[in-house]
Amino acid sequence: MSTEQGFLGRTFGDRDDVILTLLDNMIWPILAIVILGVLVFVPQTLRNTNAIRLVLWAAVPIGLLVLAESLCLLSGHFDLSIGSIAGFSAMFTGMLLGTCPSCWGVTTNPWAGFGIILVTGSLIGLVNGIMIAKMGLNPFLQTLAFLIIFEGAKTAMQTQPVTGLPRLYVDVGGTPEFAIGVLLFAFLVFGLIMRFTTFGQAVYALGSSEKSAREVGIDTERLIIVVYTISGLLAAIAGLMLTGFVGVVPPLIGEGLVFQAFAGAVIGGISLFGGRGKITGALGGVVLIQLVQSALNNSPVVGATQIQMVNGFVLLAAILLYSTQAKLRARILASGAV
Repeated sequence: MSTEQGFLGRTFGDRDDVILTLLDNMIWPILAIVILGVLVFVPQTLRNTNAIRLVLWAAVPIGLLVLAESLCLLSGHFDLSIGSIAGFSAMFTGMLLGTCPSCWGVTTNPWAGFGIILVTGSLIGLVNGIMIAKMGLNPFLQTLAFLIIFEGAKTAMQTQPVTGLPRLYVDVGGTPEFAIGVLLFAFLVFGLIMRFTTFGQAVYALGSSEKSAREVGIDTERLIIVVYTISGLLAAIAGLMLTGFVGVVPPLIGEGLVFQAFAGAVIGGISLFGGRGKITGALGGVVLIQLVQSALNNSPVVGATQIQMVNGFVLLAAILLYSTQAKLRARILASGAV
C-alpha cells in the first residue's frame, strides 16, 4: 500500500487518509441524508424555490452566530453570550431609532443605526476579550455572565416589540436575496482569511496550544481580544438581520440561539477543543440546523411546544457525533504512528 507522511512524523496509508478526509467532511453526507429525509417526510419545506429561499433567509442570523462561535472555538475558546449580544444590540439600537410610544426616538437616521448596532456588539465583544485575555477570567464564566447581564438589560429596556424603525434599516435583513448574500459573503471572507492569512494561521495555532503559540511569537492576549471583538461584531450583524427578518425588534430577540450556534459549529466539524475545523464545514452545519428547524415548524407531528425539546436532542446528537468523530480520528492517528 502506498503511503504519505502525516503530521508530526505519522505515516498513513491510502485507506486511513480517505477515512480522515471523510471524518473532516462528515457534514456533507449528513446534510444530504437530512435533505432526503425532509423531502420524504416534510416535502413542503423544500417544495419550490420560494420555500428554499425562505429556509436560507431564516438561516442568515443563526449562520452569522455559527460563524462567530466557530471563530471562538477555533481559537480554543467559546462564547456563550453571542445570542444575548445580538439581542441587546438590536434592542438598544431599536430603542434609539424606533417611533413606538416607549422608544427613546433619539434619531431616525438608518445609517446612524447601522453604526450604533455594530459598535455596540463590537464593544461588548471587546470587553469579553479583555476580561478573558488580560484579567484571566474563565471564558465559560465570563461569557455566561454577559449572557445573563445583557438578556436582563434587554428586558429592562423594553418588554414590547419595538416598531417604527427606518425602512432602510429594516430592509437590510428584510430583503431575502441581500441577507443571504451577506451570509455567503461573510463565510467566503472568513474562509479565505482562516486559510490564507497569518491571522487565520495564528488563530489555529492558538487553538492548538496557547503556550506553543506564544513561543513562536504570537501575541496571544491581543489575538484573543481581536477574536472576541469580531465575535461581538458578527453577533451584532446577526441582530440586525433578525430585526429585518421579523420587521420589528421582539422582546425575546436572540434568546436561545447560542445552543443552535454551538450545534451548527460542532456538526460542521469545528473542534470543541480548538485548532481544527473548516469554515466551509460550519456553513454546512448552518444549513443543516436551519433545515431541521424549518422541517419541525412544518411538521404536523411535532407541535410548537415540542420544538425546543427536539432542538435539545439535535444539540445532543451533535455532541455525540463530535465525540465519535474524535475517537475515530484518535484511533487512526494512533494506529498510523511510526
